[in-house]
This record gives sequence, C-alpha cells and structure tokens, in this order.
Amino acid sequence: MALSGYIHQLESFGCADGPGSRFIIFFSGCPFRCLYCHNPDTWEMTRGKPYTADELLDEAESCRDYWGKKGGITVSGGEPLAQLDFLLELFTKAKERGINTCIDTAGGPFKREGEWFEKFKKLMEVTDILLVDIKHINEEEHKKLTGLTGKNVRDMFAYLDEIKKPIWIRHVLVPGITDNDEYLTQTRDFIRTLHNVERVEILPYHGLAISKYKDLGIEYPLEKTESPTQERVENARAILECEKYVKWKE
Repeated sequence: MALSGYIHQLESFGCADGPGSRFIIFFSGCPFRCLYCHNPDTWEMTRGKPYTADELLDEAESCRDYWGKKGGITVSGGEPLAQLDFLLELFTKAKERGINTCIDTAGGPFKREGEWFEKFKKLMEVTDILLVDIKHINEEEHKKLTGLTGKNVRDMFAYLDEIKKPIWIRHVLVPGITDNDEYLTQTRDFIRTLHNVERVEILPYHGLAISKYKDLGIEYPLEKTESPTQERVENARAILECEKYVKWKE
C-alpha cells in the first residue's frame, strides 16, 4: 500500500515561498502552538486530506509550465517535518522527476539522534533549499511564544550550515514579543555565525487569522496586538542586515 500524507491545502502558484514560481503543498500537523499562528486549522494532522506522493506530484506537474528555470515545489504547513517519512518519499520521487524542492519549516521536530536523524539526512540529499523560521532567539521567550524549546531548532540551523544547505531565514516581527532591539541584535549575531544564508526576510505580524480562531472556537491570544509600524519594520530589516543577504545572493 502506498504511503499517504495528510495535506491541508494546495496552492498552484506561489511567488514568495522559494525561488521562482512554486506549487505549494501545505502539510497538516504541527508541534508548535505559536501565539500568532495564522493557520490553526493545520495543527491537527488528521484534519488534512490523505494524498500519495504520486498524486501530489502529478497535480504539481500540471503547473510546471509556469515554474520557469528556478521554480518547483515547496512544502509548508503546518510543519512538514512532522510527516518525515512521507516527505522523504515525496521529495525522492520529485527528484526522480527533476523537480526543484523546498521545505518551509520551523524545525520543531528536529533532533540529531536515532532513526529520525538518519531519515532527515537522506531528506537533505533530495532538498534544494529550506525556508527556516527563527521564532525567537531567547529560549524562555521561545517557550512562551511556541510552547516548546528552541534549542533543537538552533541545532538544526547549525547542522544545515555544516552541510552547506542553502537557507532563507524568515522572522515574524511582533510588537511586544519579537520587535525588540536587544532580541533583534541577538538574532543578527546568531545569523552572522552561519555561512549558508541566501536571504533574510522580516514578516510583519498581522491579525488576519482572528476569524479562523473564532470559527474553530479557539481563543486568539494576540487579539489586541497591532501590526508593527513601517518604521519598526525598517528598523528590524536594518538590524538583521536584510539588504546584505539580498545583495550576496544576487
């Protein structure tokens, strides 16, 4: 019997989730419970629809004419690494079809041990690039924000640097949580230790998912939090040296 993965949603054309135009596959299931999560409907894995790898790739290839030279597929979520076995099969088959592969991950399931890590190493052999999220650089604040430790996430960054796997870093700017010059400076210093960074992006917080929480009967903890001002966004971009990495990539 073919292995199936639980998929929340498919998007045929995305231009902000990896190089070129992308077919985006949103996985169901996530270990984090980020206070600002805009996809609470992806938390539970079994809420998704089951697909086989070939079913997804057949659908993705129907859009292949629009990808250009740099495009391909991006898996997002939810958290794709929560379905590691299926993701490994999906990307292995994607590479057999000559498809560029990208993972959008917050790294919550990562661990450098046992069978899981052996599978992750194989996954990296068929992964072209990762979009990785620094939720919070401070450990205690990371726990408050996501419900879980960030130590393993930072170790994932270190491992990806060791194997020279290209990454784009994303950082959500939330007033009162991550929009703090001290934390931003610490984040910048961490990024400076890495040698595989192709892009650094600031994602301004927004509360557009409030209606989803109401529909699901879940309290939204940041309902009174405003989006950061453009001035604060530019301040964060300057501290994290976003322009430096865009120029380096070009």
